[in-house]
Amino acid sequence: MESIKINEIFYSLQGESSLVGLPTAFIRLTGCPMRCNYCDTAYAFHDGKNLSIEDILKEINAFKTKYVTVTGGEPLAQKLCFDLLNTLCEKGYFVSLETGGAISIAEVDPRVKIVLDIKTPKSGESENNKWENLSLIKIDDEIKFVIADSEDYEWAKKVIVKENIYSRAQIIFSPVYNKLSIKKLSEWILRDHLPVRMQVQLHKFIWGDISGV
Repeated sequence: MESIKINEIFYSLQGESSLVGLPTAFIRLTGCPMRCNYCDTAYAFHDGKNLSIEDILKEINAFKTKYVTVTGGEPLAQKLCFDLLNTLCEKGYFVSLETGGAISIAEVDPRVKIVLDIKTPKSGESENNKWENLSLIKIDDEIKFVIADSEDYEWAKKVIVKENIYSRAQIIFSPVYNKLSIKKLSEWILRDHLPVRMQVQLHKFIWGDISGV
Protein backbone atom coordinates (compact mmCIF):
# COMPACT_ATOMS: atom_id res chain seq x y z
CA MET A 1 0.00 0.00 0.00
CA GLU A 2 1.31 3.45 -0.93
CA SER A 3 2.06 5.84 1.89
CA ILE A 4 2.59 9.53 2.55
CA LYS A 5 5.34 10.82 4.81
CA ILE A 6 3.57 12.77 7.55
CA ASN A 7 5.37 15.10 9.94
CA GLU A 8 2.43 15.57 12.30
CA ILE A 9 -1.33 15.33 12.60
CA PHE A 10 -2.96 17.50 15.23
CA TYR A 11 -6.14 19.29 16.25
CA SER A 12 -6.17 23.02 16.92
CA LEU A 13 -7.82 26.31 16.06
CA GLN A 14 -7.17 27.49 12.53
CA GLY A 15 -4.72 30.36 12.98
CA GLU A 16 -4.76 31.75 9.45
CA SER A 17 -6.93 32.47 6.39
CA SER A 18 -10.63 33.41 6.37
CA LEU A 19 -11.27 30.22 8.38
CA VAL A 20 -9.37 31.58 11.37
CA GLY A 21 -10.64 30.42 14.74
CA LEU A 22 -12.38 27.26 13.54
CA PRO A 23 -11.48 23.94 15.23
CA THR A 24 -9.51 22.14 12.54
CA ALA A 25 -7.64 18.89 11.93
CA PHE A 26 -4.18 19.61 10.51
CA ILE A 27 -2.22 17.17 8.36
CA ARG A 28 1.37 18.36 7.95
CA LEU A 29 3.28 16.58 5.20
CA THR A 30 7.05 16.19 5.32
CA GLY A 31 9.33 17.87 2.79
CA CYS A 32 9.67 21.17 0.95
CA PRO A 33 11.71 22.21 -2.11
CA MET A 34 12.03 25.78 -0.81
CA ARG A 35 13.98 27.30 2.08
CA CYS A 36 12.26 30.58 2.99
CA ASN A 37 14.31 32.84 5.24
CA TYR A 38 11.46 33.21 7.73
CA CYS A 39 10.23 29.58 7.63
CA ASP A 40 8.57 28.56 10.90
CA THR A 41 8.18 24.86 10.04
CA ALA A 42 11.74 23.82 9.19
CA TYR A 43 11.20 20.81 11.45
CA ALA A 44 8.96 19.42 8.68
CA PHE A 45 11.73 19.30 6.07
CA HIS A 46 12.78 15.73 6.87
CA ASP A 47 11.16 14.18 9.96
CA GLY A 48 8.01 12.12 9.75
CA LYS A 49 6.37 8.72 9.54
CA ASN A 50 4.86 6.91 6.58
CA LEU A 51 1.09 6.56 6.75
CA SER A 52 -1.51 5.28 4.33
CA ILE A 53 -4.46 7.50 3.46
CA GLU A 54 -6.64 5.10 5.46
CA ASP A 55 -4.41 5.58 8.53
CA ILE A 56 -4.62 9.35 8.15
CA LEU A 57 -8.41 9.23 7.94
CA LYS A 58 -8.58 7.20 11.14
CA GLU A 59 -6.50 9.77 13.01
CA ILE A 60 -8.43 12.84 11.92
CA ASN A 61 -11.80 11.15 12.45
CA ALA A 62 -11.09 11.14 16.17
CA PHE A 63 -11.02 14.95 16.21
CA LYS A 64 -14.72 15.16 15.26
CA THR A 65 -14.44 18.25 13.06
CA LYS A 66 -15.43 18.79 9.44
CA TYR A 67 -12.54 21.19 8.79
CA VAL A 68 -9.24 19.75 7.58
CA THR A 69 -6.14 21.66 6.51
CA VAL A 70 -3.38 19.96 4.52
CA THR A 71 -0.11 21.80 4.97
CA GLY A 72 3.66 21.37 5.14
CA GLY A 73 6.46 21.95 4.30
CA GLU A 74 5.10 21.87 0.82
CA PRO A 75 2.37 19.22 0.72
CA LEU A 76 2.23 19.06 -3.08
CA ALA A 77 5.86 17.91 -3.17
CA GLN A 78 4.49 14.43 -2.44
CA LYS A 79 2.50 13.13 -5.40
CA LEU A 80 0.09 11.16 -3.23
CA CYS A 81 -1.08 14.44 -1.69
CA PHE A 82 -3.43 14.89 -4.64
CA ASP A 83 -5.10 11.55 -3.83
CA LEU A 84 -5.30 12.51 -0.16
CA LEU A 85 -7.08 15.78 -1.01
CA ASN A 86 -9.55 13.97 -3.25
CA THR A 87 -10.28 11.34 -0.61
CA LEU A 88 -10.85 13.94 2.10
CA CYS A 89 -13.34 15.74 -0.13
CA GLU A 90 -15.11 12.46 -0.93
CA LYS A 91 -15.45 11.82 2.82
CA GLY A 92 -17.31 15.12 3.20
CA TYR A 93 -14.62 17.22 4.87
CA PHE A 94 -14.21 20.93 4.16
CA VAL A 95 -10.62 20.83 2.94
CA SER A 96 -8.13 23.66 2.67
CA LEU A 97 -4.64 23.39 1.22
CA GLU A 98 -1.71 25.60 2.21
CA THR A 99 0.80 25.65 -0.64
CA GLY A 100 3.93 27.70 -1.28
CA GLY A 101 3.19 28.22 -4.95
CA ALA A 102 6.28 26.61 -6.50
CA ILE A 103 4.37 23.51 -7.66
CA SER A 104 1.43 23.43 -10.05
CA ILE A 105 -2.03 23.28 -8.48
CA ALA A 106 -3.59 22.06 -11.74
CA GLU A 107 -4.34 18.58 -10.34
CA VAL A 108 -5.80 19.77 -7.02
CA ASP A 109 -9.41 18.69 -6.53
CA PRO A 110 -11.62 21.71 -7.35
CA ARG A 111 -13.53 21.21 -4.09
CA VAL A 112 -10.41 22.14 -2.11
CA LYS A 113 -10.01 25.70 -0.85
CA ILE A 114 -6.50 26.71 -1.87
CA VAL A 115 -4.42 29.18 0.13
CA LEU A 116 -1.60 30.09 -2.24
CA ASP A 117 1.46 31.78 -0.76
CA ILE A 118 3.20 34.12 -3.19
CA LYS A 119 6.81 34.38 -2.07
CA THR A 120 8.05 37.93 -1.53
CA PRO A 121 11.68 39.05 -2.08
CA LYS A 122 12.67 38.78 1.59
CA SER A 123 11.61 35.13 1.62
CA GLY A 124 14.57 34.42 -0.63
CA GLU A 125 12.32 32.30 -2.84
CA SER A 126 10.45 34.81 -5.01
CA GLU A 127 12.20 33.50 -8.14
CA ASN A 128 10.42 30.18 -7.62
CA ASN A 129 6.85 31.52 -7.76
CA LYS A 130 4.92 29.53 -10.35
CA TRP A 131 2.89 32.37 -11.80
CA GLU A 132 0.80 30.03 -13.96
CA ASN A 133 -0.99 28.99 -10.77
CA LEU A 134 -2.81 32.31 -10.69
CA SER A 135 -4.85 31.32 -13.74
CA LEU A 136 -6.02 28.21 -11.84
CA ILE A 137 -7.16 30.01 -8.70
CA LYS A 138 -10.89 30.06 -7.92
CA ILE A 139 -12.70 33.14 -6.63
CA ASP A 140 -13.19 31.58 -3.17
CA ASP A 141 -9.51 30.63 -2.87
CA GLU A 142 -7.03 32.89 -1.08
CA ILE A 143 -3.70 34.39 -2.08
CA LYS A 144 -1.30 35.21 0.72
CA PHE A 145 1.71 37.51 0.89
CA VAL A 146 3.97 37.15 3.92
CA ILE A 147 5.45 40.62 4.46
CA ALA A 148 8.84 41.14 6.13
CA ASP A 149 9.32 44.89 5.54
CA SER A 150 8.33 47.88 3.40
CA GLU A 151 10.16 46.46 0.38
CA ASP A 152 8.03 43.31 0.50
CA TYR A 153 4.92 45.42 0.98
CA GLU A 154 5.58 47.64 -2.05
CA TRP A 155 6.52 44.59 -4.14
CA ALA A 156 3.26 42.86 -3.19
CA LYS A 157 1.21 45.91 -4.16
CA LYS A 158 2.82 45.96 -7.61
CA VAL A 159 2.28 42.23 -8.12
CA ILE A 160 -1.40 42.52 -7.20
CA VAL A 161 -1.94 45.14 -9.90
CA LYS A 162 0.28 43.48 -12.51
CA GLU A 163 -1.37 40.07 -12.12
CA ASN A 164 -4.89 41.45 -11.60
CA ILE A 165 -5.17 39.51 -8.35
CA TYR A 166 -8.02 41.59 -6.92
CA SER A 167 -10.38 39.94 -9.43
CA ARG A 168 -9.01 36.43 -8.91
CA ALA A 169 -9.36 35.67 -5.19
CA GLN A 170 -9.29 37.00 -1.65
CA ILE A 171 -5.94 38.55 -0.70
CA ILE A 172 -4.17 38.17 2.63
CA PHE A 173 -1.25 40.21 3.97
CA SER A 174 0.50 38.59 6.92
CA PRO A 175 3.50 40.07 8.78
CA VAL A 176 6.54 37.90 9.43
CA TYR A 177 6.22 36.85 13.07
CA ASN A 178 8.46 38.89 15.41
CA LYS A 179 9.93 40.84 12.48
CA LEU A 180 7.29 43.25 11.16
CA SER A 181 4.87 44.73 13.67
CA ILE A 182 1.17 44.12 13.23
CA LYS A 183 0.53 47.81 13.86
CA LYS A 184 2.90 48.95 11.11
CA LEU A 185 1.45 46.63 8.48
CA SER A 186 -2.07 47.64 9.51
CA GLU A 187 -1.19 51.32 9.14
CA TRP A 188 0.26 50.77 5.66
CA ILE A 189 -2.88 48.93 4.51
CA LEU A 190 -5.15 51.66 5.85
CA ARG A 191 -2.97 54.44 4.45
CA ASP A 192 -3.11 52.92 0.97
CA HIS A 193 -6.78 51.85 1.19
CA LEU A 194 -5.92 48.30 0.15
CA PRO A 195 -8.88 45.88 -0.03
CA VAL A 196 -6.87 43.08 1.55
CA ARG A 197 -7.27 41.05 4.73
CA MET A 198 -4.62 41.73 7.39
CA GLN A 199 -3.86 38.43 9.08
CA VAL A 200 -2.11 37.52 12.29
CA GLN A 201 -1.18 33.94 13.18
CA LEU A 202 -3.74 33.39 15.92
CA HIS A 203 -2.22 30.15 17.18
CA LYS A 204 1.09 31.89 17.96
CA PHE A 205 -0.69 34.49 20.08
CA ILE A 206 -2.41 31.75 22.05
CA TRP A 207 0.34 29.12 22.42
CA GLY A 208 3.52 30.74 21.12
CA ASP A 209 5.76 29.66 18.24
CA ILE A 210 5.68 25.90 18.85
CA SER A 211 4.76 22.88 16.75
CA GLY A 212 1.57 20.85 17.08
CA VAL A 213 -0.85 23.74 17.62
